[in-house]
Amino acid sequence: MTLPERPLARLPRWAALALLAATLLACLWNGFALEARDTAHEADIEQRLERGERVDMDLYREINARLAQGEGYYEAAAAEHRDFAMPTSPFVTVRTPVLAWGTALWGADGWRTIALLLWAANILAWFAALRSEGRGVQLGGAALAALFGMVAFIPDIAFSHEILAGLMLSAALAMSAGSAWIGALVLAVLAIALRELALPFLLAWGAVALLAGEKGKLGAIVGALVLLGVGLALHAGGVAGVREASDLVSPGWSGMLGPSLALFGIHVTTLLQALPVWLAAPLGVLPLLGWCAAGGRLGAFATLWFAGFIAAVALFARQENFYWMGLFIPAYGVGLAFVPRALADLVGAIRRSPSASPTPA
Repeated sequence: MTLPERPLARLPRWAALALLAATLLACLWNGFALEARDTAHEADIEQRLERGERVDMDLYREINARLAQGEGYYEAAAAEHRDFAMPTSPFVTVRTPVLAWGTALWGADGWRTIALLLWAANILAWFAALRSEGRGVQLGGAALAALFGMVAFIPDIAFSHEILAGLMLSAALAMSAGSAWIGALVLAVLAIALRELALPFLLAWGAVALLAGEKGKLGAIVGALVLLGVGLALHAGGVAGVREASDLVSPGWSGMLGPSLALFGIHVTTLLQALPVWLAAPLGVLPLLGWCAAGGRLGAFATLWFAGFIAAVALFARQENFYWMGLFIPAYGVGLAFVPRALADLVGAIRRSPSASPTPA
């Protein structure tokens, strides 16, 4: 099956009008939503501190310090979760040991160096991936990868599973449609091992490979999923081995907070937070429209990954889970490079004669 190169240009007039209107309304709405979500975020932090909880990154620092003293990962993690008034059940409330083990091997500065290398790799990968899209999109995409990936320079990057995994996934996305897809798969597996929440990335890639008839790629993705399944089973066993009957249990994930939480997470994990809300609000929405317009394997993969994960966050995430959106950084922002194409294709579809019969997207 051939994936369309410019899907928005193939929309019927009514669908193009509806999408353009929905995008405009979303850009306006996001300004109010960001302010409301920021207020909720401040209230949530205050309530958590009153309950005796502390910030997540302090938790990971303490776990790493215990490992440096020779303690085992799961024993250290369980002890610190109890001290921080955080649950150990279900097992996904305890991070995989990859970040802590890495810190034991090369230290926090080693992770900071890896983050900077991944930032540079993203710039190069997106410059290469967009070479057939025209010079403007190519240069714009690489520049956007650099800007949205500036979070790689923060000192606390060494304790952020999501942003480190996001830098890996973003490079993997750029490499996925070309000849370097095996390298992309390795990066994706590493990202999921670091933060299992990134698993839908491989599911989206597998769906696109299935639609495109890429049997070899699909087989490799299935093999990677099996390998990751074994790893997660071992992690679950490690957590179960140190859990105590008195340990806290997570209240679950059924926040139903809508897409505002996902957009807030994108806002606070990028340089968008430094912009006035009237400008940051549309810049947080428009990349998704751009990816919808990109087309081809890369566009289909990016759209499925970003739209699908935003929908999942809208349905399941709690207020304190906004940081999940670090998994998007910096690739989500690259979608802004395709916004001019999106607008041109939508306007063209709207102006098309009613008697014309566009090819279904």
